[in-house]
Amino acid sequence: MKALNNIFARAAAEPRRIVLAEGEDARVLQAAAIAVERGIANVVVLGNAARVKSLAQAEGISLVGIELVDPATAPERSRYAEVFYSLRKAKGMTKAQAEEAIADPLHYAQMMVREGDADGSVAGAVYTTGDTVRAAIQIIGMAPQSSLVSSFFLMMLCEPFHDLKGGVIFSDCGLVIDPDAEQLANIAMSAADSAQNLLGEAPRVAMLSFSTSGSASHAAVTKVVEATNRVKAQRPEMIIDGDVQLDAAIVAEIAERKVANSQTHGRANVLVFPNLEAGNIGYKLAERIGKAEAIGPILQGLNKPANDLSRGCSVTDIVNVVAITVVQAQ
Repeated sequence: MKALNNIFARAAAEPRRIVLAEGEDARVLQAAAIAVERGIANVVVLGNAARVKSLAQAEGISLVGIELVDPATAPERSRYAEVFYSLRKAKGMTKAQAEEAIADPLHYAQMMVREGDADGSVAGAVYTTGDTVRAAIQIIGMAPQSSLVSSFFLMMLCEPFHDLKGGVIFSDCGLVIDPDAEQLANIAMSAADSAQNLLGEAPRVAMLSFSTSGSASHAAVTKVVEATNRVKAQRPEMIIDGDVQLDAAIVAEIAERKVANSQTHGRANVLVFPNLEAGNIGYKLAERIGKAEAIGPILQGLNKPANDLSRGCSVTDIVNVVAITVVQAQ
């Protein structure tokens, strides 16, 4: 767990203010308490104050050190609503609709991040991925250098039987269904940046396919090759192989036999899947059969950190995402 331990150490060294939108969920409240206890974040929890306090009492969760904000009565609500109206009025939003939206904890959380009142947000234990991502794009917006919001999983391979050790970025496994070559290149560059930030090592990117070095001829392979060439043109210093099959991406002996002039040499730490179908299947195979720990989905390409959770997430999952959000915000 060296990579994850490093993330927690970095978060504890420089905590940031992270807002959790779903304070009326017991898992989120427990995670908030753990994050404060471990010193990895200054936590703001959103929700109806009376219900959150009642839940904390019933679950035996300490609220010491946690800031509790009720969006329905918060003094910032009017200012946030005005900002949201200015952002969305061209799309037909009225002031009344903006006021109603900001009373919702998800929109309030993203507005806190936009306005600098929080450094990052975490939601998705209750809200759907679609709702979480939509609110983040509408309010926080995309990073200047990005034309696409995508996601990744940080896969931790730390069991004794894992030949490939440490953290590996899998992208995109949760958001972009069928990227074209330009979008796939964007995903690859964002994933590489995520690897550099979170793993603290140079990204070694494998553009995955069912083909290695043109061993198959198909439009799906052509897309991966074109995406790889786009990345090479924009980031000539990046270590990247593509098109490449999974075994050649992560097994040095196979890469030596199958990939002429390989840059990753079978030691990829960023695996870029050709579409969401492959990515989703891939990370779940690694998690369920390979016993890797999957942390995410983590969003990339936004102007400021706003991360999603699975609605089946555990308390540990939430704490891990809080730590990653802190490091993204540093």
